Amino acid sequence: MQLELLKSIPTNYIGKHIYYYDEIDSTQLEAKRLARNKLPNGCIFLANNQLSGRGTKNRIWYTENGKNLTFTILLYPNCSMEHLANLTTKIAHCIIKAVYDLYGYNLEIKNPNDIMYHGKKLGGILTESATIGENISYLLIGIGLNINQEIFEEEIKNIATSLKKEFHIEFSKEQILMEFCKIFEEEYEKIIK
Repeated sequence: MQLELLKSIPTNYIGKHIYYYDEIDSTQLEAKRLARNKLPNGCIFLANNQLSGRGTKNRIWYTENGKNLTFTILLYPNCSMEHLANLTTKIAHCIIKAVYDLYGYNLEIKNPNDIMYHGKKLGGILTESATIGENISYLLIGIGLNINQEIFEEEIKNIATSLKKEFHIEFSKEQILMEFCKIFEEEYEKIIK
């Protein structure tokens, strides 16, 4: 991961602070462990290798070391849950737009939280929140996106894929992350108003 490149992320706050781990159990678990410490709004927990990634329904998220994007965004939205209706689907649209804007490839969404291409899963989104009364204390957005992985575990090889496996080029994880953060920040600002 070229962390130097990520310093030029074109956002106001999402991704301006990145906590990078060469190897970790799960960025989502790490973000949850540290969320109450009032870290910078929009900070990202980013892993080169995630050993115990989680998907929805506590499924395991497999990822090859150094090949994919696995990260969690920590936000303090200061709004009620109602404001965040359909948030996961909106995040999925932001991911798809980022890939399209950079590379011109059209991906698909399997509602509410899967990024797909021709019936195979490229990525997923896991949103979790902690509330105090009606208001959200913090919001975690975990994203796993298969970028340059070409070999998959036996049990998922028929249902999982990656951008490289589908389009036969090397993709920039950094550029995709930066573009996504820019698009998502604009969308998120509209959502929480």
